[in-house]
Amino acid sequence: MSTSLVTLDMVKEAQERLKGVAQRTAIMQSTSLSERCGCEVHLKMENFQRTGSFKLRGAYNKVASLTAEERARGIVASSAGNHAQGVALAAKEYGCKATICMPSNAPIAKIEATHSYGADIVLAGDFYADAYEKACALEKEKGFTFCHPFDDPVVIAGQGTIGLEILDELPDTDVIVVPIGGGGLISGIAVAAKAVKPDIRIIGVQTQNMPSMQQSVAAGKVTTVPALKSLADGIAVGTPGTLTFDIVSKYVDEVVTVSEAEIAESILFLLERVKTAVEGAGACPVAALMNNKINHIEGKKVVALVSGGNIDVNMIDRIINNGLVKSWRRAYFDIVVQDKPHVLSTITGLVSDSNANILSIYHDRSQRDIEVGYVHVALEIETMNEKHVQNLLTTLAEHGFPAVLR
Repeated sequence: MSTSLVTLDMVKEAQERLKGVAQRTAIMQSTSLSERCGCEVHLKMENFQRTGSFKLRGAYNKVASLTAEERARGIVASSAGNHAQGVALAAKEYGCKATICMPSNAPIAKIEATHSYGADIVLAGDFYADAYEKACALEKEKGFTFCHPFDDPVVIAGQGTIGLEILDELPDTDVIVVPIGGGGLISGIAVAAKAVKPDIRIIGVQTQNMPSMQQSVAAGKVTTVPALKSLADGIAVGTPGTLTFDIVSKYVDEVVTVSEAEIAESILFLLERVKTAVEGAGACPVAALMNNKINHIEGKKVVALVSGGNIDVNMIDRIINNGLVKSWRRAYFDIVVQDKPHVLSTITGLVSDSNANILSIYHDRSQRDIEVGYVHVALEIETMNEKHVQNLLTTLAEHGFPAVLR
């Protein structure tokens, strides 16, 4: 498929179409992230976009480009949640029916938000691929007009308006870091940004659980990877698009991956340091920067795209806990000690003297592998950093309480 299907003129046309619809989201510098990465890092805050995600841009551009007859047939789309909201909002404004197929385990917040725009929701399977198959079946069965979430030139052009906004505000940007699922977002940004500034570097970021675009580029052909759950549900796409693969192969300089723990850590960082709630996919570019996944950025001006903020509040506690563990600010100790008076108080005293804070403690004599006269003590402890944890382990061992870090 030709990469010329998406052009700078198409992106500029989308920009005109989106005036008064999509917000021109803020770009803010992160001092703490810049200091950590050794470069000047700016965040493009698409989590503040209408519907909470960049997806509105491409979805609205697509629906607006349809003929009256195509809209009258009704629109069907497949989505993990953010494209769903964009399509539903656009369909509502154009007065046409929208049916959205989503994975059954899609975040409740995304399902409810999509429904609030008046769309019919069809839950299908556990992964995006299942929802896509269902949408294709409904397209054939009902005669709906299909609105693809990423492998569509008009959708890609809509996403590309972000690239124009970045270079309009920060024309000396050296690197743009973008999350990749199916590839529509990075394709649009790459086409627009490289047309304006050919020497700019475009870096894609995927979750290690589903690195479909990275493996496709390495293989030189579209490749499907096994479906695994991820905190970054918005980019958990097993097979990238044909058009997006061609564009990424031509315009994107590198694709890197981040782990689930790194994603959790970056969500926590953005909550604490940037005071903003970001979903897993939106946090991936920050995770890549925080964990030194991108080379040759020292002293450069880097823009990381925070692509969405539709995080499932039911997951926040688990995500924060994972982030705290990854950053050594929460630790779990297991200790087997003699079951006699004052032992527990001695252990808690040592923890207190180290300026750590005990969040919970569990004292158990009944485990099968615990000998008579001994007890298992499990501690959940609030700590400051890795050095603090290691010093506490050393202190406990020196006092006869060797602990195992869980």
